[in-house]
Amino acid sequence: MRKTLGIIGGVGPLATMFIGEMIVRRTSATKDQEHVHTIIDNDTSIPDRTAYILDQTKENPVPYLVKDAVKLADAGADLICIPCNTAHTFYEDLQSASPVPVLHMIRETAKRAASTGAKRVGVLATDGTLASGVYQQALIEQDIEPVVPDMVIQHQVMSVIYDYVKAGKEVSEHQWHVIEQAMLQLDCDKIILGCTELSIVNKDLKLDNRYIDSLMVLAESAILACGYELITPVKI
Repeated sequence: MRKTLGIIGGVGPLATMFIGEMIVRRTSATKDQEHVHTIIDNDTSIPDRTAYILDQTKENPVPYLVKDAVKLADAGADLICIPCNTAHTFYEDLQSASPVPVLHMIRETAKRAASTGAKRVGVLATDGTLASGVYQQALIEQDIEPVVPDMVIQHQVMSVIYDYVKAGKEVSEHQWHVIEQAMLQLDCDKIILGCTELSIVNKDLKLDNRYIDSLMVLAESAILACGYELITPVKI
């Protein structure tokens, strides 16, 4: 039985629109009626997830996420996904309060990494995601050694995410090359783009297959979980 997908969006807005496009492009369909029925709540009022993880005097995003999950379920969603890696720090709180199942983006991405045979995988993500350890734990559960950037490179990753993509600015090939070379020097078999803003970089710079795009993994997982087929085999 095919299911209706609900997307808790606005985290960030551009990534929300991009996963909608990904779902359409990756679904095997020949007409409108064969695509995934999708309800998107582009809720830009959700507080910054990293800000709260690093300083819990900041506003808690969990009540917003729960409110949106309930709203989507009431609107007819059978399954929910969130195109934000950092938000999965609060996955258990959200799933326990959600009337319908919530896909776990990070676990699905770790499974995809394992399917490539990679044993040492770099993670490019927000400070909040790395501080929470959600990616590290998910990779370890797949018998993969997680590798994170040093402080200098992590600062550049955060700049790409917040100062460029979220601010609507383009990231140059030179900016990305510095990050990429630093991760390759750490002997990574694969590199996870563990922030959905980095999926925009992937789209713009056409990164190669050494990268695993968490947003694409989520889109493909959502298509399959809703009972639809992918237009081509899963990209590894």
